[in-house]
Amino acid sequence: MLRRTRVCLVVFVVGGHRERFGQEQGSVVGACVEALGASSPELKRAATTGIRLLAKHRSNFRALIRASGSIPALVPLLKSIAPAMQESAMTALLNLSLEEENKKPITTAGAKQNAACALLSLSMIEENRGTIGACGAIPPLVSLLVSDSSRGKNDSLTTLYKLCSVWQNKERAISAGAVPPLVGLVGERSDGTAEKALVVLGSLAAVPEDKDAVAEAGGIPVLVEAMEIGPTAGREFVVHVLLQLAAESPHIQRFLLGEGAIPPLVELSQVGSSRAKRKAAISNGNSKKSIPSRFQWRH
Repeated sequence: MLRRTRVCLVVFVVGGHRERFGQEQGSVVGACVEALGASSPELKRAATTGIRLLAKHRSNFRALIRASGSIPALVPLLKSIAPAMQESAMTALLNLSLEEENKKPITTAGAKQNAACALLSLSMIEENRGTIGACGAIPPLVSLLVSDSSRGKNDSLTTLYKLCSVWQNKERAISAGAVPPLVGLVGERSDGTAEKALVVLGSLAAVPEDKDAVAEAGGIPVLVEAMEIGPTAGREFVVHVLLQLAAESPHIQRFLLGEGAIPPLVELSQVGSSRAKRKAAISNGNSKKSIPSRFQWRH
């Protein structure tokens, strides 16, 4: 009963009554950490919520939570079948990652990749996507794009694709530096990852800031090369991205001409799929077409 009372007190205090926390901060953080191992789902969820709120704004709380050993205890909750538990654990870890000294323990505990899995599950529900982006989930997802783990990259790409159906999340992804690693993945052309990166780039290309970001990251030559020598099945994804980038952007259009994009477009219009042929016969109207429905996300 005492443990439950303390956990409830945490939620109450950080909800706007911090002045009543006083000298009890260590003991209440300890109560939350202890409750993470409770058998009661309700108590465990309250403890996770308490840690999430404590870690949101205060550096000293984030340090206390790390010292208490709660990071490894939060990671298994990312696999919870209860969406509310998943979301609280994920947000708690994101908040804790704001503290530089917490980043290594979070990575060591495998939280980033597990968080990507949890985010992927939550992002399947359209109503969650704005909230997930607003809580700071996109920068950690972008960091996974340069991970050594193929699973981490694929989960991150799939989740970013879902989240970027929301305009504000497109802007957040660009601000978080998503474009250079996406361009890099296109250049790798391996295991279907390049196609996923192309689809995310195509989504981001609707944002004016992305056009310059792709050019600055050396993306135009990479995309043209992928259109020239990449597999035929993936070339229509490249064409979609190029059309999005070139739409209403004379600067990018001149860049494409300079990179020799016209010959491969002409070739694709002759030998590609019927959809690719239509897209290769460029017009501004074509640039608004959706991603091919036959594209299947594999994760």
